[in-house]
Amino acid sequence: MAAAAARSLSGPGRRALPLVVILGATGTGKSELALQLGLRLGGEIVGADSMQVAGGAGPQSGRGRGPLGAERREIGSPPEGVYKGLDIITNKISLQEQALCRHHMISFVDPLVSNYTVVDFRNKAAALIEDIFARETIPIVVGGTNYYIESLLWKVLVDTKEHSQRFDLGGLICAPQEKTSPSPGRAADQRVELEQLDGHELHCRLSQVDPEMAAKLHPHDKRKMARSLQVFEETGIPHSEFLHRQREEEGGGPLGGPLKYPNSCILWLYADQAALDERLDKRVDDMVAAGLLEELRDFHQRYNQEKVAENCQDYQHGIFQSIGFKEFHEYLITEGKCPQETSALLLEKGIQALKLVTKRYARKQNKWVRNRFLRRPGPNVPPVYGLEVSDLSQWDENVLKPALQIVESFIQGRQPSADPVKMESEIKEDKRSHHMCELCNRVIVGDREWAAHTKSKSHLRHLKKRRKLQLKLSAVESRVSVTETQGDREGTEDLGQGRN
Repeated sequence: MAAAAARSLSGPGRRALPLVVILGATGTGKSELALQLGLRLGGEIVGADSMQVAGGAGPQSGRGRGPLGAERREIGSPPEGVYKGLDIITNKISLQEQALCRHHMISFVDPLVSNYTVVDFRNKAAALIEDIFARETIPIVVGGTNYYIESLLWKVLVDTKEHSQRFDLGGLICAPQEKTSPSPGRAADQRVELEQLDGHELHCRLSQVDPEMAAKLHPHDKRKMARSLQVFEETGIPHSEFLHRQREEEGGGPLGGPLKYPNSCILWLYADQAALDERLDKRVDDMVAAGLLEELRDFHQRYNQEKVAENCQDYQHGIFQSIGFKEFHEYLITEGKCPQETSALLLEKGIQALKLVTKRYARKQNKWVRNRFLRRPGPNVPPVYGLEVSDLSQWDENVLKPALQIVESFIQGRQPSADPVKMESEIKEDKRSHHMCELCNRVIVGDREWAAHTKSKSHLRHLKKRRKLQLKLSAVESRVSVTETQGDREGTEDLGQGRN
């Protein structure tokens, strides 16, 4: 019924269908909700999760069954990944689920591809969304990769292919050299080459061609500095200038360009932190039981062993940056070459590290939602509707039912009965402010980070040392002053005696 209503309200001269976006930390059941909404609304799912998270668990976790009684694996309904194979570490949804509802952007990139960028994702996903709308169907975007989501909602990326000038960063004067943009492979290689440089050198180069962007970026943030340098090298236009142009467009704001889909419906799945942590720990154990180690071992032997032997292993690009590879690196490279007891300890170390980093990532995802959506009021920030998933036994009542009501309200062009989540605005906080702590010889970016730094133990320790030094200098100066005063007095007395 809802799907028929959606089709009846779409088309020329009718209300625009909404873009449904499901956000939330790993382990909150984003993929499960996307599948259920897709089935009931006749929508199609667009994955917006790279391979960085260890997965998620929907309401059926531990029960072995999903919607409509379909059999599914016990570890639940984790977020999709874009990489082919590696089903456990990237936690793709099952083939049975994909058959229930049409999915896009899953398993279409070779695992060894290291130059797949957010621009590549945006270009492919945006075209898919337009096609879904053209077929009078609701696109449901689901995922937890921040930049992927942002690239679909806002005009925030610079596509250097649209510009023809290319500049050389080798010297101070950057003159145009050719009229064609470099190939995607060359552009990716160039970015990787830049990231290999020292952070100080990157910052100096960026300061020469884009001082405004250099002032905003931390000298240790090599990826962002390399990206800004790449933008200028390929277009001849400072990265900061592109961002200014986007913000000045109609509907733009301080955080970026205008919304691409003004009728966006955002659902945020959140849980009590203690409950989510327990769920994530169990999910990692379930992944190991489901064959995670066998999958990692096979991939390591086929693709990674040679890189390790040549000492060129790269955990910063492609599938190798996925959570799970780094954590089990020691175990994989020493397996069969060390005592069984040592291997067992390394395995346990990897499992605990995977649990820890997954929980940290979940916190980071929630922090992003709060900072990017809830604390930034403005015309280019869509409303966010919160759905609590702490108690999975209440999934239908607390999550599915209200989610359907919210989306159906958007389809019908009316205000949902549920109120969007609101948080106190922090407009005065400048996340890009630049602070130089001369005392600690460190650059601190952001007002909040600066406030935290001034209260940190290391800063206070340096401050205490400086105060002690100042006290010593004051004492020395006092002694010198007393000595000079006494000398002046003795000189005066000698002068008086000479006169007599």
